[in-house]
Amino acid sequence: MKKFILSISLLCSLTIFGQDINKTSQDNDVITNFMRLSSEQLFDTAMSYYSRNSYDTALICYNLIINTIPKNADIEQQKILYTAFNMSGIVYAFLSDYSSAYNSFIKALLVCEKINDVGGKSVVYQNLGIIYRRIGQHDLAKQYYLKALDLCTDSINYINIINNLATNEIHTNNPDSAFYYLNKTISISKRHNSRGLGSILNNFASCYQQIKLYDSALYYFRLSLEHNKKINNPEVEATNLSEMGNLFFKVNKIDSALYYISLSNKIASQNKFLKILSDNYLTLSEIEKSKGKYKNALELYETYINLNDSIYNAGVFGGINQMQRLYEISKTNQQIEELMVEKQIKERTILYQNFIFGFLILLIIVLFVNVYQKKKLNKTSKVLVEKNIEMAEVYNVTPDFKQKKYSKKTLIDELQKELLNKILLVMEDTTVICDAEFSINKLAKMVQSNYLYVSDVINDLIKKNFRSFLNEYRIKEAQRIFSAPDTKKYTIESIAQQVGFKSPNAFRKAFKDINGVNPLFYIKMMKEGK
Repeated sequence: MKKFILSISLLCSLTIFGQDINKTSQDNDVITNFMRLSSEQLFDTAMSYYSRNSYDTALICYNLIINTIPKNADIEQQKILYTAFNMSGIVYAFLSDYSSAYNSFIKALLVCEKINDVGGKSVVYQNLGIIYRRIGQHDLAKQYYLKALDLCTDSINYINIINNLATNEIHTNNPDSAFYYLNKTISISKRHNSRGLGSILNNFASCYQQIKLYDSALYYFRLSLEHNKKINNPEVEATNLSEMGNLFFKVNKIDSALYYISLSNKIASQNKFLKILSDNYLTLSEIEKSKGKYKNALELYETYINLNDSIYNAGVFGGINQMQRLYEISKTNQQIEELMVEKQIKERTILYQNFIFGFLILLIIVLFVNVYQKKKLNKTSKVLVEKNIEMAEVYNVTPDFKQKKYSKKTLIDELQKELLNKILLVMEDTTVICDAEFSINKLAKMVQSNYLYVSDVINDLIKKNFRSFLNEYRIKEAQRIFSAPDTKKYTIESIAQQVGFKSPNAFRKAFKDINGVNPLFYIKMMKEGK
């Protein structure tokens, strides 16, 4: 048994470029041949291998597409790039590499944003929901499924999303809610002869099993199994067989349970479906326990634990949480911040020019430059107002903001002080400000104000811009961590992430700007008691 566990672990840890020297050599030849193909030909080749369940070879093709299509490619090439990212994520999910799958889906989502592909975003949101469901975060999974449903424009994809919502409800023991979703999909699925019909039937069976109507459950399991064999869907077929085995165990038909679990294990081992293997060994352990064979039950349970550990290790969850930040900042926010910086630079330029030139002849030049700069400033301000209107539509800002031109003196002093107190209260909450996605827009929402008013209060009363203001609080939290007794177990990189910096370099620069020394020197001085 232990040898089998070891072999499974080794099999799943091998990369797509080879299991041994001969395999590596063969893969190099394959890659060389693939590199002669165009991106369109590579894509067709990848889909051909994927349809035959040759996931490793398909993954090679998808990765070649990803690495050969330039960032400034036309829309058609960008669509191929999006599909390559999305399909590689699906393959990684099949192989239970959820961290790599999540990374691929996020990159696919960024491409969809770039080319404004609404249908593509719906597909990727659904796939992200599947990842969250598989790692047991069902609330997040449901959120992503509902996002996918809002953007869905395709009837087949609609069926898949609703079915995934049903699956999520089954995993959270809500059979009534699952039945609701399944009844919405079954009639549409039959009309379209959907590939996902097997999964829908399987979900019906699982619902009946949860409410202990075992005959109905077995009926739908068998329907699902017949359908999956016809369309060659190994993952759903293996799941189907696994759940049939579990059902027979519940009704005390041990021989039938062992038969179906054996069939499921065979398919799952061939395709590296670790989650299905893990579930099967848990059921096998329960079967041996019911027979009173506790030693065998313990060995099988250890196999289940080892397989589960290889799927749900801490690195997977940490990696997913870290990668999630890639998609948290919208392009509109970035454009507004850039425009604000440009506007401030031009305002300061005009101010400095007025002070520098004191003579009459130079004053004429200054006036000329001012006129020129003000024209550019007005143009920038116009774009800024347009962006803020766009943000108002996104965040449902009050109608007054859409209708009135912004004035820096709108807030009276008392209101500014009141707003400042609210801002300072939020900034003391490290769980909020140390989130890498925290921005001036989020701060404005939390204090129930407009982000421009918040920016003005920080500029006028604290005499700093928002970024410097935020960095001071984050660096203050970093100093608190440095002073803790268990600081040694943290690296500079991990502390930078804890306090909300997206890169260690940005953290080091901010730390030195505020404290005058870099973090390592600061820690050294603390250790020496200086």
